[in-house]
Amino acid sequence: MKKVLAALIAGSALLGLLGGCSSTRLVDSEVTSFARWAPAPPAPGSTYRFERLPSQQQTETQQAQLEGLAQAALAKVGLQYNPQAASFSVLVNASTLPVIRSRWDGGYGGYPYGGPNIFIGSGIGGGGSSIGFGFGFPFGGMEPPLYRREVSIVMRELRSNAVVYETRAVGDGPWHDSGPVVGAMLEAALRGFPVPPADTRRINIEIPR
Repeated sequence: MKKVLAALIAGSALLGLLGGCSSTRLVDSEVTSFARWAPAPPAPGSTYRFERLPSQQQTETQQAQLEGLAQAALAKVGLQYNPQAASFSVLVNASTLPVIRSRWDGGYGGYPYGGPNIFIGSGIGGGGSSIGFGFGFPFGGMEPPLYRREVSIVMRELRSNAVVYETRAVGDGPWHDSGPVVGAMLEAALRGFPVPPADTRRINIEIPR
């Protein structure tokens, strides 16, 4: 009886530990950025407004949500949203591709997800949808989907109409709630602003589970 009680206590402690560890999740992104400031990077407090592509104007609600996430990320690097007195314009885009994977996945034929993967385009930011199929064998059921996401920000100086900053973050993850994940990826995409490293780097950001 004492052994059983001790095992139950140990199990409860382990579950408590695991529960504490599961309160956050890690969003990891591969980030590539380019800057071309002339004559110098913007000072803290520089102002911007958003611009939209014609395709993004067709998805008003989704684009507004995306711009809200971008506004929070831009504020963290010292930029101020002020469309009436903007010095820069910001174009932001995001996409999500759910990848439905079979249990046979594992690099078949040289493909990183070597089963009958199905790619379905969607996500915040608009821009259209697409469907594609991978290769493999569908026997044995399907694994939970993996979500491939990409976000990008292009900043243009309004006075000269020149693109002065471009950044992109890409990543895979099991989480279906795009909002918090995309917000973290936008923050990752702006790491190093306004003078980012030259090479692609991996940025990890923790968010609540």
